[in-house]
Amino acid sequence: MSHTIILATGNAGKVIEFNSLLAGLGLHIRPQSDFAVPEAEETGLSFIENAIIKARNAAQHTGLPAMADDSGIEVDALNGAPGIYSARYAGLNKSSTDNNSKLLEALGDMPQEQRTARFQCVMAYLRHAEDPTPLIAQGTWEGRILGHAQGEHGFGYDPIFWVPSHQCSAAELPEAIKNTISHRALALQSLLAQIKLQG
Repeated sequence: MSHTIILATGNAGKVIEFNSLLAGLGLHIRPQSDFAVPEAEETGLSFIENAIIKARNAAQHTGLPAMADDSGIEVDALNGAPGIYSARYAGLNKSSTDNNSKLLEALGDMPQEQRTARFQCVMAYLRHAEDPTPLIAQGTWEGRILGHAQGEHGFGYDPIFWVPSHQCSAAELPEAIKNTISHRALALQSLLAQIKLQG
């Protein structure tokens, strides 16, 4: 299998992560920026809706199969916020550092046992823009929110997300390990299995 799939994202960190996750599978993944695809307006009210919106937009503009993910972090003490608004939690055009600062401020000095959270990732794959049955996959990564940022790797909320199984933040994990246990890795493994079945 060596066909081209468009990855519907403008996030450079995601492009790097996807290419690393997909290395050696014979899939030719190209970011939608290679085709000057305009960003889709994420008007969905769930990760699934937004992933489909983004994948469909990329397929419409390129005429090629497209995949997209919508992901974010859910914090139990904040009723699941920031959720689908994770990328713009601190406002439009704000940095990951701004988002992290706002989340840490929202939790304040809450005890560690009450700072449970998880990364969620939903992926959608469309064979073409009118595909009535998109393939959907989900991955969940459980952890909790630290009191301060730790680590230099990853992106987004990684520096403040504690990974209990490895006793470090997601930003302190070696890339090879993160790429086997993260929400995005789990969702992608599930999606790839479905794509292979589809042929």
